[in-house]
Amino acid sequence: MLKIEYKKITPYQDINDVLYFLSQGISDIFTADPVGIYLTGSLSYGDFDEGRSDIDLAVVLTHPATKEQIASVKILHSDTEQKFEKWSKRIECSYIPHNMLQNILPPQAPRPYVGGGIFYDEIPYGNEWIINNYFLYNSGIALIGPGFKTLIKPVNIADVQEACIRDLHKEWEPIITAPTRLADSHLQSYVVLNLCRILYTLKRSDAVSKKVAATWVKKEYPRWKDLIEEADSWHYGVEMERQNEVIEFIKFVITEVKD
Repeated sequence: MLKIEYKKITPYQDINDVLYFLSQGISDIFTADPVGIYLTGSLSYGDFDEGRSDIDLAVVLTHPATKEQIASVKILHSDTEQKFEKWSKRIECSYIPHNMLQNILPPQAPRPYVGGGIFYDEIPYGNEWIINNYFLYNSGIALIGPGFKTLIKPVNIADVQEACIRDLHKEWEPIITAPTRLADSHLQSYVVLNLCRILYTLKRSDAVSKKVAATWVKKEYPRWKDLIEEADSWHYGVEMERQNEVIEFIKFVITEVKD
């Protein structure tokens, strides 16, 4: 058994405990298989909000996970949810075979993934694939293994922009005709901030955190300032009832991107 060194990766003691527990557990399950375990998302680029943000991880494997390994890691995540109740349903983790990283478009092969407290033995990536890799390349933190930059070529921002356009039309545009999905306050906030980042990426040819993008959009398009500020300040336990405005914002971003 490989003994993992405890590291103070973040300013949050309880999150460091989660990262240590998962890192040790993943290493025990995959033994020689893990290429690396990487912290990504808001914790890696300084955009973390304890009241709303998730813990985002990517595990890169030498080989695809076996059925036995998947069963074991499923138990590990269940144990993590119970041991660290504060972060229950707020840990996201993908298990990615190393050769999958060569793809620019979303890979056809599925991978194990946990999110929202649900473990999926097999689930394909969507258009977030290359966007996630962009942030992993530029700001991912290695918990175990080499830096992520050693595993993948630099991600072209043009590929990220194309993925943003696909994401806009595949993930967010359908909400216009299915507004009941926005009954979830978390989703309202999530949609607005993701749209801010899409708009920033397409207009500025750069990818930044949601908070940075939201600040830019508020300045450039003051009409949406109030909606964005409420979305950005949302926390678990707070109700957000801006469904109609969120739909109008989706329409606006689609139109703005076409111009």
